[in-house]
Amino acid sequence: MTRVEAKLEAARADLASHDGVLIAFSGGVDSSVVAALAHDALGEDAVACTAKSETLPEAELEDARRVAEEIGIRHEIVEFSELESDAFVENDDDRCYHCRTMRLGEMIETARDLEVGTVCDGTNADDPGAGHRPGLQAVDELEIHSPLLAHDISKEEVRRIAEHYGLSVADKPSMACLSSRIPTGLEVTEDRLTRVEQAEALLRQWGFEQFRVRDHDGLARIEVSPDELERALELEFVETVREALSEIGFEHVTLDLHGYRTGSVSPGEDEAVVEDVFATESESD
Repeated sequence: MTRVEAKLEAARADLASHDGVLIAFSGGVDSSVVAALAHDALGEDAVACTAKSETLPEAELEDARRVAEEIGIRHEIVEFSELESDAFVENDDDRCYHCRTMRLGEMIETARDLEVGTVCDGTNADDPGAGHRPGLQAVDELEIHSPLLAHDISKEEVRRIAEHYGLSVADKPSMACLSSRIPTGLEVTEDRLTRVEQAEALLRQWGFEQFRVRDHDGLARIEVSPDELERALELEFVETVREALSEIGFEHVTLDLHGYRTGSVSPGEDEAVVEDVFATESESD
């Protein structure tokens, strides 16, 4: 038995020891692996639950529905609004804490309604060391069970377990909620979330795989993976994205020459992160 197989068996046995579990389920690879393990261990006593709100792209909700069906697990969808929280809208350094507290609170309520005693999430062993993660504080405070973390399963090992279960999301890039595209200190509004979602839908249509559109109060900063930068500079894409993003409310459209990076929504003032390669022809500088 390999090390990964041993960890898989330990996590599955852990989940099997519970009478039932509800998984906070986004449809990403981490929560999908927890859902597959739980369904394997508990069958009908495992429930995947997705919280639908303004910060969840419709495409991600559809992915969650599809992957839950792929796993064969019962799938519940609950709705709430982070925008009802002034602390969340304010968008300070603890935004993710406020968001995760509300989102997991919905999971706990749903578990209680379904008479399920344990709520799980997809926190993996790499997450605690991955920079500022205030959302993990909410996981700890609300006593959410994280089987991937508990059994020291890293992101790479999560993907290998996803392949073991034949999950289509085994290689899916990480996808944070839409509010992560708005710089700290700039209020999170429905209009900003909507235009980011529309902008990212366009990049998805063009076949980009790892990307973000950051909303700097009317300036769209596009990030794509370094190996896709050359495609992002092609004239046809430049002209299309410039026009489309202007139509949905962005005043300027830029490309980040560093490429996609997690946690880059609020870069330091001394970082030269953007070039206005999509500026309109009428602009003189």
